[in-house]
Amino acid sequence: MKKQIRLPLTAQGRLDRALADALGLGRAAVKRAFALGEVRVRGRRVRASDPAAPGALVELDVEEPAGPPAPEPEAPLAVLLEAPRLVVVDKPAGIAVHPLAPGEGGTLANAVVARYPECALASPDPREGGAVQRLDLETSGCVLFARDPEAWAALHEQLRARAVEKIYRALVAGRVSAGGVSSVPLAQRGGRVVAAPDREAEDRLLAKGLRPRPAETHWEPERRFAAHTLLRVRIATGVMHQIRVHLALLGHPVAGDALYGGAAAAIPGLHRQFLHATRLAFEAPGGDHVAVESPLPPELEAVLGRLAAGE
Repeated sequence: MKKQIRLPLTAQGRLDRALADALGLGRAAVKRAFALGEVRVRGRRVRASDPAAPGALVELDVEEPAGPPAPEPEAPLAVLLEAPRLVVVDKPAGIAVHPLAPGEGGTLANAVVARYPECALASPDPREGGAVQRLDLETSGCVLFARDPEAWAALHEQLRARAVEKIYRALVAGRVSAGGVSSVPLAQRGGRVVAAPDREAEDRLLAKGLRPRPAETHWEPERRFAAHTLLRVRIATGVMHQIRVHLALLGHPVAGDALYGGAAAAIPGLHRQFLHATRLAFEAPGGDHVAVESPLPPELEAVLGRLAAGE
């Protein structure tokens, strides 16, 4: 959907934020327009980080905002915890958390709003259907949904403050001898993430309009095999592809992760990445401390069984 808009004379700060405010759109939609190079001022492509020029005429191509997910009562849904103001469900691999475009179905949120219709009104972005956090398409495990706007805000604030415990299990290539932590900043470039391990790399990304975000990943070996290690991973932040990139930088890519691990990550019979969100722990709005766990899916347990048998 092509649009032209003149920024108000009071516009200031970054161009992407000024545009989102002027259009009344979520920043995600504006961010996608910049990622596709579809934002121009005076016919020249501009970057999201460029300063907003008061009164400037901006041309951009943005997607129509998606409404709440359409309920899909027939879709399967595994509920791990049902509470008065929230629900935690078990996401299968290969299923998106919520729609990205109008009319899109087959996501976890479509199944959630069919059973908990109040979730459709809980999140500021209607398409999220109350989802408080997300998982990659091929990652399985715990996903938290709020059932009212106040609960969403309270839970999201805990995420922002790094007060939610998020534990994953990841099978990686190679033998990891000890636990560790990575704090390498990460920046999103299209559909993948690039690391900024030093100041020079960070400056190169900034010059391209990409802003590395802080990211912190902790890991401990849980079980070692002949050529693989099962890790227990804890993340304090929630940057896109964070675990996958940090472990690949370590030289131990997540098994099945072709994007960051290539052929080194391949395992016969494994058709997804071996990454599972096994535990969420947080404070329920107005309630007690909550901890929810999801067991490894059968297809991942089968991979461990084959590795053990081959030792």
